[in-house]
Amino acid sequence: MDVHAPKSYEIRTYGCQMNVHDSERLAGLLEEAGYVRAPEGSDGDADVVVFNTCAVRENADNRLYGNLGRLAPKKASRPGMQIAVGGCLAQKDRDTIVKKAPWVDVVFGTHNIGKLPVLLERARVQEEAQVEIAESLEAFPSTLPTRRESAYAAWVSISVGCNNTCTFCIVPALRGKEKDRRPGEILAEVEALVAEGVSEITLLGQNVNAYGSDIGDREAFSKLLRACGTIEGLERVRFTSPHPRDFTDDVIAAMAETPNVMPQLHMPLQSGSDTVLKAMRRSYRQSRYLDIIRKVREAIPHAAITTDIIVGFPGETEEDFEQTLHVVREARFAQAFTFQYSKRPGTPAATMENQIPKEVVQARYERLVALQEEISWEENKKQVGRTLELMVAEGEGRKDDATHRLSGRAPDNRLVHFTKPDQEVRPGDVVTVEITYAAPHHLLAEGPVLDVRRTRAGDAWEKRNAEKAAAKPAGVLLGLPKVGVPAPLPAASGCGCD
Repeated sequence: MDVHAPKSYEIRTYGCQMNVHDSERLAGLLEEAGYVRAPEGSDGDADVVVFNTCAVRENADNRLYGNLGRLAPKKASRPGMQIAVGGCLAQKDRDTIVKKAPWVDVVFGTHNIGKLPVLLERARVQEEAQVEIAESLEAFPSTLPTRRESAYAAWVSISVGCNNTCTFCIVPALRGKEKDRRPGEILAEVEALVAEGVSEITLLGQNVNAYGSDIGDREAFSKLLRACGTIEGLERVRFTSPHPRDFTDDVIAAMAETPNVMPQLHMPLQSGSDTVLKAMRRSYRQSRYLDIIRKVREAIPHAAITTDIIVGFPGETEEDFEQTLHVVREARFAQAFTFQYSKRPGTPAATMENQIPKEVVQARYERLVALQEEISWEENKKQVGRTLELMVAEGEGRKDDATHRLSGRAPDNRLVHFTKPDQEVRPGDVVTVEITYAAPHHLLAEGPVLDVRRTRAGDAWEKRNAEKAAAKPAGVLLGLPKVGVPAPLPAASGCGCD
């Protein structure tokens, strides 16, 4: 290893959108400290490998220790290499990590990610593992330097922590009580991002629409949405994830009346059964949930509504499960992210009686997926013939090269693959297309592109790529990973506290 060359880093991220955004901050901190990002596919060959962990799955620790075990021989053969473990599992397990994997150099928690460079240096100088877990937030994470993955879209964190006590979720114990940022700080960050070329932002919080509880303003979230609508150059505003308990009429009005707030809502259901919702300690019932859906659709007719559902929660009966199917039929979600219940160590649900047999959970899960697949396809077919503006995406169409297409996100966040036009189109630019075909999880626009609008966001993407081509560092910026709000994936939904 060239001792004069900058040290390289690799970050492996597991879990929810909050972890994805935290990893951007970790990257920004390391680059500010002089590290450079390892090439794609380095697979543990970096000088520093950081695991940003999630603790919500039963096998999260097994996955971590398996990955750490695979790195042990690499570290033994590479003098100076360091391994750090942060995130929710680090907050939970603390000293256990170093006992099970003594080759780990640094363990840090969810409240002190800003200490990573200092802890790495201390571990190098003292030649012993550094374990530092703060019990409360030391500084709001958005004040830290951040290396965004996207030039044109960004996460903006408006709060951290969660005040809910859902029996299946360990996140509040690891992330702490909700702490809100001041509105002025949030809007200043959004304005700075727009000045850099960002045209889409996603407001992010563990329970995003509870924003204001910490600062004593019940309408703070709707006011924030409306304020975002006044920022010139900000074309799209999204947010994730809200809790039905806190979903108030003023938020629906703000969504409907603010042009750049997109007609899209991801609102976790978890279960359609009032009995199960009570056992989950979810503070709403089926009728309340469906009433919110009805009001949103009345105010925003073309809104696409997505959700999260847990199948097989302890004590769930066949009748309870039928209630979930009933809500799915009534709500007609554009998409549902369905999970088979798995024990989260440290949660009340993990020790509840009447844990459902695996084969029963599997059968119910398959029935739910089949029903939702049918509804998703029917709802997507309603889009055929519509003319939509798409923000061109980067890397979202895995078959685009083979099909000679590009991909983009509609205002309602549906993924659309469209015919590549003759003129240059860059990620961040906006195209107008007519939808010609619908599949359950995407739409096609097979005809010619009706219009191409070059944007400042596309300029920002082009500038960043030119810098990469010239082998210059991209710089440390603020904010998000991909265009639009990536739909919550089963492997990354994690938190379940929404």
